[in-house]
Amino acid sequence: MLRRFKQLKALLMSIPLLIVTAPVLAQGPSITIQVSENSLGFKIPTLSDILTFMIRAFFIVAGLAALLFLLLGALAWVTSGGNKENVQKAQEKIQAAIVGVIMIAVVLAVIATLEQVVFGGKICFGLSCPVTIPTLVKPL
Repeated sequence: MLRRFKQLKALLMSIPLLIVTAPVLAQGPSITIQVSENSLGFKIPTLSDILTFMIRAFFIVAGLAALLFLLLGALAWVTSGGNKENVQKAQEKIQAAIVGVIMIAVVLAVIATLEQVVFGGKICFGLSCPVTIPTLVKPL
């Protein structure tokens, strides 16, 4: 208890030092770097592209994890040796994996329906079309 009090006291005493000290800003030569997509050889990804990739990757990893869990349950069932407890545990693993696959499929169907039918492709969540990020100002 005393050690925690000392740590808290040290933390509280260091906060004014962080507030009072000013950052050191070094003045160096101004360098402007301009990169074009032609010189790179590929399209520079936007935030929408990155979010779309992450959302799709999440569903792929979730599906692969559910299938791996299903295989582990099947392997546990095969290696159970007829023991009722082990067979029951293996069946529970398989049931959980199947429920996971069904849930992933339902979520994908709902999101695809929302994107294509309800919003008509104008608002996208990253599955059937790239993520749309609403903006206040339209680019010129």
